[in-house]
Amino acid sequence: MIDLTLIGIGTGDPEQLTLAAIRAMNAAALILLPRKGEEKADLIAVRRAICARVLTGPTRMVEFDLPVRRQQGDYLGAVQDWHDAIAACWTKQIEEHLPDGGRLALLVWGDPSLYDSTLRIADRLLARGMALRVSVVPGISSLHALTAAHAITLNTLAEPVVITTGRQLRDHGWPAQADSVAVMLDGGCAFQAIDPTGVNIWWGAYLGMAHQALIAGKLEVVGRHIIAERAALRVRHGWIMDVYLMRKERG
Repeated sequence: MIDLTLIGIGTGDPEQLTLAAIRAMNAAALILLPRKGEEKADLIAVRRAICARVLTGPTRMVEFDLPVRRQQGDYLGAVQDWHDAIAACWTKQIEEHLPDGGRLALLVWGDPSLYDSTLRIADRLLARGMALRVSVVPGISSLHALTAAHAITLNTLAEPVVITTGRQLRDHGWPAQADSVAVMLDGGCAFQAIDPTGVNIWWGAYLGMAHQALIAGKLEVVGRHIIAERAALRVRHGWIMDVYLMRKERG
């Protein structure tokens, strides 16, 4: 039996780890750390630093190369194939490093339940017949790191907030009946697809890291600045993770 714990680690700041996360990491026999290539070496470095800071016992760390999602063709089909490939990688590592079962942990950016597919990949292992028990330790999501960094609320009083993706915003525009819209997984500043009039934006990149970047203001004023800053940061660091909240002004 493999006891798999998916541990939300927030946005990479060790001080944002919960006590439950630290306890779960130390209870694991093995922690798998995915490598995402040289361009995203910072990500594995953050995971290593977190482990070095909080592990106090004999927990082993094993790094493995994460498969790359193909960029051509049907997006959802490419994601499904990618998840299959990751599940195969997990299986290989488990068979090699925990052949007799035991406690396994994976460190998940933000929270495992919010726009993350680690739980779906675990479901693939179950579907393939692996003896697996899954538990989750929640983490501070990038949305909460964003609102904390800007010292704002996610929603206005008694009003809804819609959490969506850049692809959905680009293809379908501002969600109907939404007062506030949080956008994740945006690879190209999808806010350019909406009318910026009367919209405020709070944007953040590398939240919780030493090179955190924040911009806020009226979208029609700061939108171009966000686009330019995002491009410059991506060149400087080789990768970028960002998120933003937009809210319509009430006239």
